[in-house]
Amino acid sequence: MGEKMTETDKSVQYGSNSIEKPEFGPRLKILRPNDQIRELQTIIRDKSTSRGDFVFYANRLIRCVVEEGLNQLPYNECEVTTPTGYTYKGVDFEQGNCGVSIMRSGEAMEHGLRNCCRSIRIGKILVKSDEETNSAKVYYAKFPPDVDKRKVLLMYPNLSSGNTVIQAVQVLRDHGVLDNKIILLTLFCTPHGVRSVLNKYSRITILSSEINPVTPNHFGQKYFGTD
Repeated sequence: MGEKMTETDKSVQYGSNSIEKPEFGPRLKILRPNDQIRELQTIIRDKSTSRGDFVFYANRLIRCVVEEGLNQLPYNECEVTTPTGYTYKGVDFEQGNCGVSIMRSGEAMEHGLRNCCRSIRIGKILVKSDEETNSAKVYYAKFPPDVDKRKVLLMYPNLSSGNTVIQAVQVLRDHGVLDNKIILLTLFCTPHGVRSVLNKYSRITILSSEINPVTPNHFGQKYFGTD
């Protein structure tokens, strides 16, 4: 009786939990602000936060961004049969998605992605920046062999200058990945970083929890305990 009331023949509609910033166009999406997101951002920014608390709350914010990132991927409509024999019209992912983390801080986001998509393939890119010149250079890259046929969730928690992400996107392009198949998942981004990336690659999508002139650049060091 209860199942008849909750399962209908209507197609499932998944609404986005992100908003666009008109000054940056539709390629930048920000999580819809709420008190929970704001609290997580506050704890991560607070210099007095212990490493244990930092990792715990960072993982919660990562999960929020990852789950909204999955909303940006293509779905197909499907039908399944419930244990009581009813037909339910829903959706499932189109095949051909993968994650790519920019080492090392981007690796903090891998666990959150695997928690949502346990069998997803994940590649890695190592980019190092020169502290004096702020230039970035790629030292290592490893992807699934068919990465050019996949939608790519590029993971990097802190988009500040944009140089590291620009280099990482170029490596993906060199491996045949089209710009419009790349979704950058980042926790924090600056207006300068967003402009730098979108001016270079106008067809990628950037999804973040906030856009702010000042980002927590200590994120990777605090998360991995190297601060």
